Amino acid sequence: MKPAFSVVFLTTLIGAAQGLLMMLVAVELAGEFGWRTAAAAASRFYVGGAALACALGVLGLAASFFHLGHPERAWRAVAMWRTSWLSRECLCLPAFLGCAFLYGLAHLAHSRYTLAIGILGVLVGTALFVCTAMIYACLRFLQEWASPLTLVNFVLLGCASGATLCAACAAWLAPSVASVLATSASVLTAAGCAGRVAMLARNARLVPKSTLASATGIAGPNLVQKSRGFTARSFNTREFFHGRSARTLQWVKWGFLSGAFAVPFTLTAIGAELAAHAAAGALAAAFIVQYAGLLAERWFFFAEARHPQNLYYGPG
Repeated sequence: MKPAFSVVFLTTLIGAAQGLLMMLVAVELAGEFGWRTAAAAASRFYVGGAALACALGVLGLAASFFHLGHPERAWRAVAMWRTSWLSRECLCLPAFLGCAFLYGLAHLAHSRYTLAIGILGVLVGTALFVCTAMIYACLRFLQEWASPLTLVNFVLLGCASGATLCAACAAWLAPSVASVLATSASVLTAAGCAGRVAMLARNARLVPKSTLASATGIAGPNLVQKSRGFTARSFNTREFFHGRSARTLQWVKWGFLSGAFAVPFTLTAIGAELAAHAAAGALAAAFIVQYAGLLAERWFFFAEARHPQNLYYGPG
């Protein structure tokens, strides 16, 4: 498939926003259950974190509009919510942004309902993860996506990037919880790496259900396509293949394994051992590197999917 950068930015930005809000609520919940260090976290930590979650979500929402052929008709995207995961995503995203905004506002006003709003935001964020992942996992004809691992990886990668950003925020605004959050980010990054490697291993073993013979209806053991029968490119040849070499895909794969997992894991592990203010630079760098790696990971996620129509039209 041809990766659309608008969707690459959408899914990675909102994933980080969801993970960030979830970590904020986890810290507050831990404080309510007796963790004194978390209970001492200043309101500015929650307000600043919620503001970042809103900013990332809005940027993701803005990126999604570049994927629309007719942005003025965007409101129609919610019309099929009963049957379409895309429509459900379009409903969940504004609801999540509203919860994140209210969560920050409640902390700013020192409301006693902050935790209730936060838990609601976590539930909506979880639903948003499911909707986003199922847009791809429900496409049975794309074997690379049609797996529970698609949902697992969307959740783990979003939570990992959100936890890394939350740890960086804590180093500046709530130093008492920075070390624990950095350790949590390391664990989530390792889990995300395990899930993504499992998906790579699964996809490497896939065998196409169709062949060139079944696609064209021409029987023969040595059938080879020499020409598509036309010289100009069409929608089918433009939108369903990425146009990059196998070597490029290998470079991208190793690049995102390093950028999204290995380097951030190392930096967050180092940050967990440093004093909070000394760790701020390492944790900020970890998020920047991890987000760049996740952009490459999501590009590869789309490029790796082999659309069956390419058996007929060819990859060129």
